[in-house]
Amino acid sequence: MSDSVGFWKRFLAGLLDGIIVSLPLAIIFGLITGDWENENYSTFFDFLYMLLVPILWYGYTVGKRIMGIRIVRMDGKKLGIGTMLLRYLVAALVYAITLGIGFIVSAFMVGLRKDNRAIHDFIAGTYVTSNRP
Repeated sequence: MSDSVGFWKRFLAGLLDGIIVSLPLAIIFGLITGDWENENYSTFFDFLYMLLVPILWYGYTVGKRIMGIRIVRMDGKKLGIGTMLLRYLVAALVYAITLGIGFIVSAFMVGLRKDNRAIHDFIAGTYVTSNRP
């Protein structure tokens, strides 16, 4: 874990994913359904994107690829569905239960910890690196 990635690269990767993937999905489903307030479809496809793309693309999402960073497991094994479910679903549950405080704590952890790991990284046994596969 010698090349872990800090807050700003991770933040920008997430922002790029939002602009490149999430926003177009929201617009497309808004146009298809005519319902601009209920984002269930785009939320579902965003979830599938964040869950499956890193499994299929060696830890990358589009935003992470552009930023040159990726998600890897601490034990060096390939990412799987279980790891990604822990990373997103269980972590989202923790963040919701703590009313967002866990999310804020995670942001500080990424910015201040030497290993740059957030709560969801600890839950899933992952970290974000700039190392190539």
